[in-house]
Amino acid sequence: MTTAFEKPEMSKLIEELKNLKAKAYQGGGDERIQAQHNKGKLTARERINLLFDEGTFNEVMTFATTRATEFGLDKSKVYGDGVVTGWGQVEGRTVFAYAQDFTSIGGTLGETHASKIAKVYELALKVGAPVIGINDSGGARIQEGAVALEGYGTVFKANVMASGVVPQITIMAGPAAGGAVYSPALTDFIIMIKGDAYYMFVTGPEITKVVLGEDVSFQDLGGAVIHATKSGVVHFIAENEQDSINITKRLLSYLPSNNMEEPPFMDTGDPADREMKDVEDVVPTDTVKPFDIREVIYRTVDNGEFMEVHKHWAQNMVVGFARIAGNVVGIVANNSAHLGAAIDIDASDKAARFIRFCDAFNIPVISLVDTPGYMPGTDQEYKGIIRHGAKMLYAFAEATVPKVTVVVRRSYGGAHIAMSIKSLGADLIYAWPSAEIAVTGPEGAVRILYRREIQNSANPDDIIKERIAEYKRLFANPYWAAEKGLIDDVIEPKDTRKVVASALRMLKNKREFRHPKKHGNIPL
Repeated sequence: MTTAFEKPEMSKLIEELKNLKAKAYQGGGDERIQAQHNKGKLTARERINLLFDEGTFNEVMTFATTRATEFGLDKSKVYGDGVVTGWGQVEGRTVFAYAQDFTSIGGTLGETHASKIAKVYELALKVGAPVIGINDSGGARIQEGAVALEGYGTVFKANVMASGVVPQITIMAGPAAGGAVYSPALTDFIIMIKGDAYYMFVTGPEITKVVLGEDVSFQDLGGAVIHATKSGVVHFIAENEQDSINITKRLLSYLPSNNMEEPPFMDTGDPADREMKDVEDVVPTDTVKPFDIREVIYRTVDNGEFMEVHKHWAQNMVVGFARIAGNVVGIVANNSAHLGAAIDIDASDKAARFIRFCDAFNIPVISLVDTPGYMPGTDQEYKGIIRHGAKMLYAFAEATVPKVTVVVRRSYGGAHIAMSIKSLGADLIYAWPSAEIAVTGPEGAVRILYRREIQNSANPDDIIKERIAEYKRLFANPYWAAEKGLIDDVIEPKDTRKVVASALRMLKNKREFRHPKKHGNIPL
């Protein structure tokens, strides 16, 4: 029974709780919040509110503080320890998140800060839900010394244990240097906001100048544009904070919550048997003429909606998510509008990583092929095109999800294999009538096959022309390969969507056996 004496006591306790929560919610206080806003940045809690459906966020370890006592940390403890952690609903789905709070101890990572992030991962793995990290941190907390570095190890371990189990997305909403950059790099996708307040690098401009004598700005060393176009570290560029949240939500719409679930089906209203009007006009039959493979992708997928990943990096390879007949697919396609669609080191890495993500999360892979081969030259060879190119071979051979390949135009040499063929594990191979499948291009093949005849001829140019025409008659069509059973069917371009949709429907319950092993050894 509640007595009259107990009522005021409880009311006082509740009042105290409200005051303490208000203090926790204020982070570093009004002055630092204003400084954050002056930089054009939101606070951690404002970002959390944008991400989650209204009223659904549940915070964990709200009152956690540092246990360190050095440098006066025990005299100025801050609730939350520089990071907001918890779970909620994002468009009706359970999602976990942490958001580093730059207003509170500079968002620096210490022992407690790391343990809060680890707790989010622990819960996410128990229930099988995605994790979103919003990074805005001054780096390791110097006052905690090696304990802070140990904290980074805790977070990195959580990233690795979750890899391939639940999707991990990082929003770079502030600076990151040194060890702070590696947790994002261990996640599946990085979304980075443009602007002077957002950058990431292992070693900053000051040390770069001292050690190498290079003068470089923060943005030119580690800004969003640099990482999205040159390093390939960043998968998506966001124009602002709201845009970063929008990209995150759109990306989540294509992903299952964990590796035991299927990707989310959506009735898009686009008929599976829809013909792809005028698609044959997009692809020149002259293999020298470039074209943008995205135009084929837009016509193939539901309602022309394609979420491209790594759009600005290694543009000779196009990868991304879409739906066909409402089902999520991953698309890997050569793009002759860049480097003639030759596969180089960056394109290999881009495709291999994307294929492995799709395989981990039960997303079928559709390959659209038009490539003259791997990129030649000393630069590529010295930097390891053999090793990097092998990553694509490994990724496709390892993948057990449905794999459907459509040869649109050229498919030559090792690159033909790398784009997923039957012997590498492709389930079905289709080709357009414009397809050319051979060990190498016509001129290169003729110069090798008929080298002596060309050398001994009084008119070598005539011989080359004659032999090229002969070679093209043999290989500049898909029928030689189809006769050997290497192509399952030659299809009209307008029927591509219908054929692929039917193949995916048949392959929906595909199962493949793999020999038990701890893990493979991909040529990293």
